[in-house]
Amino acid sequence: MEGLTTTRIIPEAFEGARDDLSMQFLIVWDQVKAPLIVPLLRLAVAICLFMSLMLFFERVYMGVVISLVKIFGRKPEKRYKWEPLKDDVELGNSVYPMVLVQIPMYNEREVYQLSIGAACGLSWPSDRIIIQVLDDSTDPTIKDLVEIECQRWASKGINIKYEIRDNRNGYKAGALKEGMKRSYVKNCDFVAIFDADFQPEPDFLWRTVPFLVHNPELGLVQSRWKFVNSDECLMTRMQEMSLDYHFTVEQEVGSSTYAFFGFNGTAGVWRIAALNEAGGWKDRTTVEDMDLAVRASLKGWKFLYLGTLKVKNELPSTFKAYRYQQHRWSCGPANLFRKMVMEIMTNKKVTLWKKVHVIYSFFVVRKIVAHIVTFVFYCVVLPATVLVPEVTVPKWGAVYIPSIITLLNAVGTPRSLHLIAFWILFENVMSLHRTKATFIGLLEAGRVNEWIVTEKLGDASKSKAPKKPRFKLGERLHLLELGTGAFLFFCGCYDIAFGKNHYFFYLFAQAIAFFIMGFGYIGTFVPNS
Repeated sequence: MEGLTTTRIIPEAFEGARDDLSMQFLIVWDQVKAPLIVPLLRLAVAICLFMSLMLFFERVYMGVVISLVKIFGRKPEKRYKWEPLKDDVELGNSVYPMVLVQIPMYNEREVYQLSIGAACGLSWPSDRIIIQVLDDSTDPTIKDLVEIECQRWASKGINIKYEIRDNRNGYKAGALKEGMKRSYVKNCDFVAIFDADFQPEPDFLWRTVPFLVHNPELGLVQSRWKFVNSDECLMTRMQEMSLDYHFTVEQEVGSSTYAFFGFNGTAGVWRIAALNEAGGWKDRTTVEDMDLAVRASLKGWKFLYLGTLKVKNELPSTFKAYRYQQHRWSCGPANLFRKMVMEIMTNKKVTLWKKVHVIYSFFVVRKIVAHIVTFVFYCVVLPATVLVPEVTVPKWGAVYIPSIITLLNAVGTPRSLHLIAFWILFENVMSLHRTKATFIGLLEAGRVNEWIVTEKLGDASKSKAPKKPRFKLGERLHLLELGTGAFLFFCGCYDIAFGKNHYFFYLFAQAIAFFIMGFGYIGTFVPNS
């Protein structure tokens, strides 16, 4: 009897202790919530709403500008002089400027033949073009393959130079800088740059160089990217939607208004005089292309974007490669802003409005605020208001503004409008990584100069059979996504049980997206076109 009594008493004791612990937690929560949590959350909501308005007005402004550009037909040929370069019987080929084509690469086994072949296939007088392959490969086998490929094209009469160095200092910027030091470059007027997965059409130089020849104020002509593997999986479709907006709207607006935009690091042609006047390539950040563009702009050089000229390239097709790329693309601009903001403000060669455009629109809103507000507001603050009903978010801030911003972003890729819900969830999850990288750049923390070359698959992605996803703890388990997903899931459950905001559908959907990407299984679903 004593044993039975004890057995009945122990569960009751545990149950009583659990109830006491719950009661203590609720008492502490009630005591802390009113004086501390509520004011802090209200402040966070106010700051996030302000940043949302900044992003909203920036998107509306660019939407209005791009609409006017399309309506009034402000084509590059109307804004700048463009005439085809013509032969001269007396001068011969010397009438054509000398063009250097640089191809930086690093262990590019899958794509080196594609890029070298495309560059060697560019239509231009053979004695007025130099192909320069800058090989930083650390794999001796790949080095030999690239060198043999260069020798093969040289045997066909192509003026191609194979350049290597004994270190990787400065990464891509260091390789490009070293390439510009070669003696034969002194005779060149322009330099075209293509990353290892880019394949320009043969008429690329005929469509870009004349703008530079006839308009001495132009320092850069940038073309658009065309993604050859955008239909490979759901993740590449999401990337296409984001990048199409960048090229269709952001680059076009910058080119049409202030003749300034960020150089994309590839598929562009620089006037070598502009490049040198700006101080050449610098490796102080992971966005050496943007660094050069800002410095050249501060020297008074203008940029032109050609949206009708497209160069084929490849999107990252694995989540791991995409995360590394996005870290570099988010951390670098924030770090560059930290290094250059005072230089921009004190510059005397450009107008006040151009300074405002570069600092406010280009850096603050697009490179910093956009990342932070997407994650902090939609993935942290908004869900937290479910747990604190005393704090409310106005409907215009929680629904209307995000909806308009999303639709304005989606217009760049009309064929993917039916995937807009997936894109919202994907961008919200990626905003976690972008926000983290942005703060690393602003604070110059440990990974600020981390440079991991984006993996490229080339034709290998078509020829190889798809692999079943394997779970590897070190590679696929991402605790930040899983933790955020758990928080959102809890907020969704709380909203169903006690909440009044009715965000639970959004919270559950977002939680599932964080869980999927936290376990590394994004990118296996191929949507219908």
